[in-house]
Amino acid sequence: MATILVTGGTGTLGRLVTERLRAQGHEVRVLSRHAEPYAVDLREGGPGLDAAVDGVDTVVHCATGPRGGDEQAAAHLVAAARRAGVGHLVYISIVGVDRVPFGYYRSKFAVERMVEESGLGWTVLRATQFHDLVATVLRALAKLPVLILPAGVSDQPVEVSEVADRLAGLAEGPPAGRVADMGGPAVRTFPELARAYLAATGRRRPVVQVPLFGPAYRSFRSGGHLAPQQAVGKGTFEEYLAARSAAGTGDGGGGRKR
Repeated sequence: MATILVTGGTGTLGRLVTERLRAQGHEVRVLSRHAEPYAVDLREGGPGLDAAVDGVDTVVHCATGPRGGDEQAAAHLVAAARRAGVGHLVYISIVGVDRVPFGYYRSKFAVERMVEESGLGWTVLRATQFHDLVATVLRALAKLPVLILPAGVSDQPVEVSEVADRLAGLAEGPPAGRVADMGGPAVRTFPELARAYLAATGRRRPVVQVPLFGPAYRSFRSGGHLAPQQAVGKGTFEEYLAARSAAGTGDGGGGRKR
């Protein structure tokens, strides 16, 4: 069995990847800012990071920060992995990072390039947005009397546990380079997703679409973040909402994408 380090191992995705790898008998180290014994802020690096990667066969990089710092964190991780002789670096990215001129996406794309040019064996998987993130966005929008959506934008949400299964399987295998994208089971309009959310949470809101402006909005509207040819996910948004309701979470919100 391998020794595997999961960065962001307490997050929405990383926690599930950790569970799956441990269930397969691997020794898994969890790295995050507050998880001992590998409590490391990747943006700062330092000796704690070297200790975390020492003796590791594979690193699964799930840590991310929408407020910035991903490139700096990746630079520290890659450097430490090189020093430790890590054989395989697996990175989870987002569908459309090379097509949508959105700041967070540009940062994720830059990290992809860093992984590819690291000199390490590498694998990159891009996935569409998780159900959790869509529900979180809709929960915030539904706080207003009218649920306002960007006009003409669709999404293809995917079940995070399915992405965790795929990522864990990739971590157990040899470096595979850029693998096929992973999309949710269907492309859905935002009004469809919003109405499903409102029905599941017992809310009543008018749904209004408003056109926005700028290159990022145009790219989202044209589907640059979608993977209709890779609709391999099985779990639907409605099934996700039903499961959250059954679990007693009520409003269906779950957290960030990564």
